Amino acid sequence: MKIALIAPAWHDPLWESEKEKSIFPPLNLITLAAMTPPQHEVTILDESLTDLDFNEKYDLVGISAMTALAPRAYEIADAFRERGTMVVLGGMHPSALPEEAIAHADAVVVGEAEGSWQRLLTDLENGQLQAFYRQEKRPSLEHMVIPRRDLLQRGRYLVPDTVQTTRGCPFACSFCSVSQFFGHSYRFRPVEEVISEVRDLEGEVIAFIDDNIVGNPAYARRLFTELARLPRKVKWFSQGSLNIARDEELLRLAAASGCIGLFIGFESLSPANLKAVGKRVNLVDDYRQAIKKLHDHGIAIEGAFVFGLDEDDESVFERTVKFAQENRLEAAQFGILTPFPGTPLREALEREGRITNNDWSEYTISKVVFEPKNMSARTLQEGFNWAWQEFYSLGSISRRLGLAKKHAAILWALNLNIRKRFNHFMERLRAGNLGLPQPSLARQ
Repeated sequence: MKIALIAPAWHDPLWESEKEKSIFPPLNLITLAAMTPPQHEVTILDESLTDLDFNEKYDLVGISAMTALAPRAYEIADAFRERGTMVVLGGMHPSALPEEAIAHADAVVVGEAEGSWQRLLTDLENGQLQAFYRQEKRPSLEHMVIPRRDLLQRGRYLVPDTVQTTRGCPFACSFCSVSQFFGHSYRFRPVEEVISEVRDLEGEVIAFIDDNIVGNPAYARRLFTELARLPRKVKWFSQGSLNIARDEELLRLAAASGCIGLFIGFESLSPANLKAVGKRVNLVDDYRQAIKKLHDHGIAIEGAFVFGLDEDDESVFERTVKFAQENRLEAAQFGILTPFPGTPLREALEREGRITNNDWSEYTISKVVFEPKNMSARTLQEGFNWAWQEFYSLGSISRRLGLAKKHAAILWALNLNIRKRFNHFMERLRAGNLGLPQPSLARQ
């Protein structure tokens, strides 16, 4: 069979890629391609880099989508099906709402694809395709396939080498889709298999696409130790939790193994908020010391903060930005609380009648789709806009990064790129093309 695996493009200016270059390749799709029996011909189509030809003849089109990308995924699916092409949908959103997704597909893969994908292909060849494919148990991460990186346009990605070492997260934040998709479990690959894959990569920088690479400290120690022993020194970054700062040995090993940065979910400066969303492991009183420890080891931090939690009032924006600036975070991602399908947060807000928008294309964490508790939706949107604008102002970038910070050139380029994308977001907002209330930006 001739199979196309498609990654829909973002159309929110905060997250969309330029056509010439994207940040990461679709690791999920090249992994799926590696699971595909060799008699089938597989093409990877990353819509952020290439236009789709709906008249191209395929026997099967597979599309993976998160919630904000679901409407575009459905458009693509409908267009191919109108031309007689079989379509299968999978990923976070179709797994959360399979009955919705099946209206746009011939089959839906619910959850992780190992085993389900192979059964689906066999059933399709035998004319016995089912509507839904689900795993009976969580797949082991031993002997995982090596992703088909040969199918990528490697030069069109800023970080073409991406690797997964774990799945899931030991935490279960109420607003996060990860635990719902991967189950309330934390699984990891054998270290020797990860090292074997890393050894064969071409680039000097690796992105470990984990939700929490230090979720199991014992495993992380083994992984970092072996990475440090590689004859070719690599640089890497990933997502992790602040727990790493409480383990001096783990922190030292991370730095020695080539860690140059971590994306860390601080979420909130309010202990009450952290307790409410199920992230009690974050201790606000330890934030500053933890940041200093990571910086002392040469590890940059992109901090993630959520606006709109129930304890937040309109003072939260200035307090959070000031904290991030004073602690010289190299980057920050500010997000608006978003009730994604399948999460405990959505269930709670549905019970309370506080969800105001079910247009999935608006679920980009940059738009308000619910009624906040201690401020208006407009105030939340305006505060979010101001936080991004203030944190990525030229003065703020200069104060946070200076010129002497390690990897200063890379960090300046990252911040200026984010600043450019946010300015594009604001241009679209002012032009009324994002469906949001016009902001006053009174805090400028």
